Amino acid sequence: MNVPEPPRRVFRADRGDAARRLDQILVRRLSDLPGLSRTRVQQWIGAGLVRVNGAPAGRAAEKLGLGDEVEVLLSEAPPQRPAPSPIPQEIPLAILYEDDHLLALNKPPGVVVHPTFGHSAGTVLNALLWHLRSRGEESARPGLVSRLDKGTSGVMVVAKSGEIHGRLARAVRSRKVEKEYLAVVYGRAVPPKGRIDRKILPDPVDPRRMITSRTEGRDSSTLYERIAESEGEREGLALLRCRLLTGRMHQIRVHLKSQGLPIVGDPVYGEPRWKGLHDADLAALCRGFPRQALHAWRLAFPHPVTGEPMEVVAPVPEDLRELLEAGFKLQAAPSVYFSGRTVP
Repeated sequence: MNVPEPPRRVFRADRGDAARRLDQILVRRLSDLPGLSRTRVQQWIGAGLVRVNGAPAGRAAEKLGLGDEVEVLLSEAPPQRPAPSPIPQEIPLAILYEDDHLLALNKPPGVVVHPTFGHSAGTVLNALLWHLRSRGEESARPGLVSRLDKGTSGVMVVAKSGEIHGRLARAVRSRKVEKEYLAVVYGRAVPPKGRIDRKILPDPVDPRRMITSRTEGRDSSTLYERIAESEGEREGLALLRCRLLTGRMHQIRVHLKSQGLPIVGDPVYGEPRWKGLHDADLAALCRGFPRQALHAWRLAFPHPVTGEPMEVVAPVPEDLRELLEAGFKLQAAPSVYFSGRTVP
């Protein structure tokens, strides 16, 4: 069962927000939500549910500039009593890199990143709390620098303190962080590389979905490159490498759909194009693929303390590997896409 995306609120900072803390601004701006408190807002910020100009907010005490765009993902209207803090749970984590300040992990598909009122356990955040406690870092407060949908796999970076989270968030906002994804789509992607510049806004019929427009919404840009395509009887699929230049909700999924390249298995923006595949086995695999075939493959960023360039690559999970092996000749895609590496 697919978990719907939470509703969202978006506003721009005005003169009334000047010199105020971000948590104070949110309490004022969202005063229509019953039982809202600064504590609850601070939990949202710590969980990565608040973004400023497309990047996760660094700190509750952060100050905004005039015209800054703030986006809040609301998992549910806050209850009258504060929600309990997430508990540590012994859940395996695929750690790709870790030091005293941050860690990078490979999130498997089907796992929720942070607790919500409908999903309070079994999340990445629960697992992170256990991992840090097992290392004697009980005082560490993990901050999610990037957010992946439940169905998307791949690399995520987690800060171990509010200060480090703030530095990484500022790096994201200044576009010093490179985010690259792998996507298996229906179609050929012609031209084989390019840039998609289409504004993104909520679907007026269903606010859990996003749509694109040339005139309305938030500026959004995605670079793509076709690195493999299926051939012969298997014709009809392409493997794309996508790089985010902005970080909007469902950006890659909705941008590719706007170009006639829906992602295989996407439960929200997909199309049943498996019916047009000639290879019966490949068609059956695409038809039954349990999620969007999207993998956060690579993150590159300056280390928030040393400034040294970092690159973290997440190997693809088994379900996506099976799809790649069935649809493409492996020599058409460099082996680096199937293995993980970290360059400090």
